[in-house]
Amino acid sequence: MTTPTVISNISPTMTPSLNSMFRFQWEKAQNCFVLLFPEGMVKLNDSAGEIMQLIDGKKNVQQITDTLQSKFPDAGNLAPDVNEFITTGIEKKWLYHD
Repeated sequence: MTTPTVISNISPTMTPSLNSMFRFQWEKAQNCFVLLFPEGMVKLNDSAGEIMQLIDGKKNVQQITDTLQSKFPDAGNLAPDVNEFITTGIEKKWLYHD
């Protein structure tokens, strides 16, 4: 059985922003970044937290990716990871885009 491939329509010029129903913050008790919403909380792993810190409604996907590549030069190509996270965020309604 093969794993389905997620097809991403994320453009490098797309500018993601946080849905106003969510609040992004560091949660000391959880020791991680989280997305808070009226019904609960989404705990983010380290990579997702790094990406979310850069999503401000002003930077496009390419700028976010370039910033992460500079911060983590030994990580290899981060574009697929950034695109996957943003795709998931849009699907789950955490993020909007222009």
